[in-house]
Amino acid sequence: MSNKPIGIFDSGVGGTSIFKEVHMLLPNENMIYLADSKNAPYGNKSEEEIRNLSIKNTEFLLEKGCKIIVVACNTATTNAISYLRETYDVPFIGIEPAIKPAALNTKTKAIGILATKGTLSSQLFHKTSDLYANGIKVIEQVGEGIVPLIESGQLHTNQMKDLLQMYLEPMLKANIDYLVLGCTHYPYLIPMLETMLPKEVKIIDSGLAVAKQTKAILHSQNLLNSEINKPSIKLYSNRNVEVLDALLEGKFETAYLDF
Repeated sequence: MSNKPIGIFDSGVGGTSIFKEVHMLLPNENMIYLADSKNAPYGNKSEEEIRNLSIKNTEFLLEKGCKIIVVACNTATTNAISYLRETYDVPFIGIEPAIKPAALNTKTKAIGILATKGTLSSQLFHKTSDLYANGIKVIEQVGEGIVPLIESGQLHTNQMKDLLQMYLEPMLKANIDYLVLGCTHYPYLIPMLETMLPKEVKIIDSGLAVAKQTKAILHSQNLLNSEINKPSIKLYSNRNVEVLDALLEGKFETAYLDF
């Protein structure tokens, strides 16, 4: 058993949607979260840039003694996780758009994917899409501009609503019945999306699945924390700690990191 922390990193504050799921499922675990908001979004960067940033984030978390690392970023997962797994000895949990459940359950044979350019253009995304969405109409939409708005604290704004309406329009015309959120920032849009989508359209994100996989890996490697003490949870941002605090409703310790 290990009381070392679970490490989580994202290109910004969006991965806190994953952090919350992991903390809810594993409330006894010590955790460290790193928001690389200074370099957000990752979605429009080259594969080399994304890999280098992922290496930097990983090594920070390893220096903090993390026993497992959750790459809470779709773009970093699809572009860098294979390299990370080959290079470092700790387990890595990745995240990618939940195409499989949407494709298997759609009745209209049309699903929408809202994700970053870096995710939609990756080999892993196309491999998954080809494997599970054969015969399904997949409407891919790059969520350009969404991450910067969330990172700057403009989640509940008319500008965000206008962007979403523009991105949803071709999906609704195609009669989708599932919308897959392919970026960890996007679950924060769910309340707004639910007011804009027909009731029959289901929204899927990967948060709970990632938390369950994290628990399964820790259990299989005998790394679950058996201590009953109040866990140590620290969240770091290298840009706007206020946005991090707002998304977490001030429930956890946050700090600025010159990183």
